[in-house]
Amino acid sequence: MEKVWLKNYQPGVSHEIDVNEFRSVVEVFERSAAKFRDRPAMANMGKVLTYSDLDRLSANFASFLQHGLGLKKGDRVAVMMPNLLQYPISVFGTLRAGMTVVNVNPLYTPRELEHQLNDAGVETIVILENFASVLEEVIRKTKVKNVILATIGDLLGFPKGLITNLVVRKVKKMVPPFRLPGAIGFKDALARGAHKAPAPVDIGHDDIAFLQYTGGTTGVSKGAILLHRNIIANMLQAGEWVKPVVREGQEVIVTALPLYHIFSLTANLMVFTEVGALNVLITNPRDIPGFIKEMKQYKVTAMTGVNTLFNALLHHPDFKTIDFSTWRVVLGGGMAVQKAVADQWKAVTGVPLIEAYGLTETSPAACINPMDLKEYNGTIGVPVPSTDIEIRDGDGKPVAPGERGELWIKGPQVMKGYWNRPDETAKVIDAEGFLATGDMAVLTPEGFVKLVDRKKDMILVSGFNVYPNEVEDVVAAHPGVLEVACIGVPDEKSGEVVKIFVVRKDPSLTVEALREYCRHNLTGYKVPKYIEFRDELPKTNVGKILRRALRDQEVAKSA
Repeated sequence: MEKVWLKNYQPGVSHEIDVNEFRSVVEVFERSAAKFRDRPAMANMGKVLTYSDLDRLSANFASFLQHGLGLKKGDRVAVMMPNLLQYPISVFGTLRAGMTVVNVNPLYTPRELEHQLNDAGVETIVILENFASVLEEVIRKTKVKNVILATIGDLLGFPKGLITNLVVRKVKKMVPPFRLPGAIGFKDALARGAHKAPAPVDIGHDDIAFLQYTGGTTGVSKGAILLHRNIIANMLQAGEWVKPVVREGQEVIVTALPLYHIFSLTANLMVFTEVGALNVLITNPRDIPGFIKEMKQYKVTAMTGVNTLFNALLHHPDFKTIDFSTWRVVLGGGMAVQKAVADQWKAVTGVPLIEAYGLTETSPAACINPMDLKEYNGTIGVPVPSTDIEIRDGDGKPVAPGERGELWIKGPQVMKGYWNRPDETAKVIDAEGFLATGDMAVLTPEGFVKLVDRKKDMILVSGFNVYPNEVEDVVAAHPGVLEVACIGVPDEKSGEVVKIFVVRKDPSLTVEALREYCRHNLTGYKVPKYIEFRDELPKTNVGKILRRALRDQEVAKSA
């Protein structure tokens, strides 16, 4: 396919990146730590760590893993915590020790945690005490031998750390009882590691940096093998893309998406650490008033998020009281950004909401809209540097521009494969190195990629394709709607029909009124036959609406 998208690159943005610029993620981190030593690197709950602090503490952690626990290069270390200062210390420390990070969602059930620990062959885990009771339930069924136990107050100093832990444990009762004999405190691990410098490790492009597990929404959760080369490539690709608007050593980025999620991990932690930015870590973004209060304390310049997070902020009255004069970069990804949300975001903040697209399997950035985009354009942008795409039909043959097909991606950011699953890898990566995304897309004549939906989410009404994103976009624009999800449900007459689940902003909104609105904005077969009002919609921990959970509920009802 001709790279028609290159004409949309901003001036000064290279068409290609040189992945050989760095040998490892560790080299990137250590260069930044030296270059920006005295600059603030991470902030959380009023505590700020400089790049020098992060360098020292992550080295201590690396030393403890090597000398204190006797771990060796390539061993997997699981990290299970929300956005706290302990997270970047653990991750950079693990990588510096030559080991592989296995990010674990702290909201996992015992069953999910057991699967991931066993699948990845984890023997060491760093876990926040709030989630230790879940680990206790399954630890005997895993190979885990070493538990490093963090508390929320670990790095907040005296007396704040002590008070914070007391409130979390005794007042808010956020730490269920647990017994993990032999667990080592996070602060103790750092103190023990401080006595000896970490042993140097030869780390190169083909060493595994992360086993990054997919959400499991398409079956059992699988570990994407992300090599140091993959992460370096994507960091350089995204860094090149934002180059026109990002200033080295001057950025302050709000990190509300959990760092264990691939979007936040690469975009916030890797890209913005490389340019010497301050990451403001938000531990609980669902506490919108507290989140807004935190943002007001910093001269924020950048933010990443998902559609539901932006929507929640926009619907809180205090959000408009933030000073947006320093804001310049806002990236939305993880799920489709809705036009209604993007338009309102621009109206309130004065900053366009730039939509990006990626997958766990692509480290994640594959397509991003140009950073000088003035208005929402309904596309996921264009392929980032050194990235090729094809839109293919059901037989795997490229389709003509403007025709629908599955989006395939090739580039140095594409994972090596799925951990211990060569059969699953073969299903998604072809002989040429192209990755099947499972997303249906169209390449516009201008070279922009427009998603029309997931293959599995497409609804077939009397032979006509209905794409849930389109229906959701229309419904979300109704002033009485807060959130919406669209699925297909079985129908004797049509095969399938459209059903929507709606959280109302206006409690007086009726089914009849909303259906009439849809009739005005959608062709007949796309109009929802069923409309169900809900108090809330099922979401992932990142805030992505789970259509699959809604489909499962419908199946259960009809069984």
